Amino acid sequence: MAGAAGGTLAANVMHFARVLRRAGVPVGTGQIADAVQAALRVQLSNRDEFYWALAAVLIRDHSHHELFAQAFRLFWRDPRGLDAALAALLPKLERPERKPPTARRVHEALHPQRQQRRAPAETRVELDAAWSYSADERLRSKDFAEMSAAELRRARELIARMRLPVRDVPTRRHRPDPRGRRVDLRATLRAAAGVGSDMLLLRKRSLRTRPPVLVALCDISGSMERYSEVLLHFLHALTGDRQRVHSFVFGTRLTNVTRHLRHRDIDVALVEIGHKVQDWGSGTRIGASLEEFNRSWSRRVLGQGAVVLLITDGLDREAGAGLGEQMERLHKSCRRLVWLNPLLRYAGFEPRAHGIRAMLPHVDDFRPVHDLDSLSALASALSAPSRRLKP
Repeated sequence: MAGAAGGTLAANVMHFARVLRRAGVPVGTGQIADAVQAALRVQLSNRDEFYWALAAVLIRDHSHHELFAQAFRLFWRDPRGLDAALAALLPKLERPERKPPTARRVHEALHPQRQQRRAPAETRVELDAAWSYSADERLRSKDFAEMSAAELRRARELIARMRLPVRDVPTRRHRPDPRGRRVDLRATLRAAAGVGSDMLLLRKRSLRTRPPVLVALCDISGSMERYSEVLLHFLHALTGDRQRVHSFVFGTRLTNVTRHLRHRDIDVALVEIGHKVQDWGSGTRIGASLEEFNRSWSRRVLGQGAVVLLITDGLDREAGAGLGEQMERLHKSCRRLVWLNPLLRYAGFEPRAHGIRAMLPHVDDFRPVHDLDSLSALASALSAPSRRLKP
C-alpha cells in the first residue's frame, strides 16, 4: 500500500510541476525528480512542511513565488475534508467561481484544454472581422502586468527579435573616405611619391563611427516586480545584439548582471541572476544605488558617448534624499540619459512623488515602458537625435 501511495504522490508531484511550467515558471527535469524525493521525505500531514519542501526545490526565482503559492493552493486542496495525507495524494482540480486577476496564469495552466476549446471560435471571429487586428498586433498594446502566461511567452519571443538602432557616435580615429571633408596629408604625399608627378591627388578622410556604449539600470523592487522580468528579457536581447552593453539591477543595493545576461539561454541567465541578486522584490533606494554606480562603475562603463537607460518608477523609499545630486552626476557622465517609467501608462500621471520630481530635471527623455509598443517606440527614439527635457 505504501508503494502504491508513493507512486500516486510521485505522479501528482510531476503533474504539479507541469502545471507550474505551463504557468510560466521554469521547472527542469532534475527539479521534478528532486521534488518527488523531497515529498517522500516529509510528513504529508503537515501541509506547511510539504509546501516548503516543494517550494525549496521548484522555485529558483523570488518573482515566481506568488504563482507557486496560488498553484499549490488550487492543486493540492480537498474540499471534501479528507485526511491531509490523502489530500496530498488526490488533488482536486476544480476552478473557483471567481478567480483573482493575479491567478490567471495558474488557472490557464490547470485547464489548458479549456483554452484550446475556445481557440477555434476566437480564430473564426478574428478572420471574419474586416478591420480586426491580428493576435500579435493586439498583444503589442497590452500591459505586461495584464498578460496571461501564454501572452507573456509570445511577448518574450517578440522581444527576443527586437533591435535597438542607436545612432553611431564619432571616435577620434579616422578612415579613408573619398567624400570626406578633411585632407589626409600623409596619404596624399605617400601617393605622390609613388607616382612622381607634379599633380597631387588629394586623399581625404573622415572620422570613424561606432555604436555607443549602452548601460541599463533596472529597478527590481516590489513596485516594479511585474515588469522587471520582461525588461530583463529585453536587456538579454540587447546584450545578444550589441557588443558593449552593461546591465545593472537595483532594489536596496546595486548588482552587476552583465555577465549573466550574456548567456545564450535566457532561462539560465534569469536563474543565475536570481541566485546572485538578494534584494529582488524589496524596497527601493534609488539614490543609494545611483551613488554606488557613480562611485564604482561610471568611469569603467560610461565612456565613448554612452547612452544610459534608467528603468524605474521613481518611487524611492528614502523620499528622494540625495537623489537629485546623483542624477545630476550621472547625467553629466553620459551622452544621453533616458528614463523609462511604467507609471506613464496612466493618462493622468503627474510627478508628485519627491523622487520623481528630483530626477526629472536631469534626464534627456522620459518615456513609458509597459508594453511592446513602448519598447518599439524606444527603439525609434534612440535612433533619432537627442533633445533635452526642460527642467
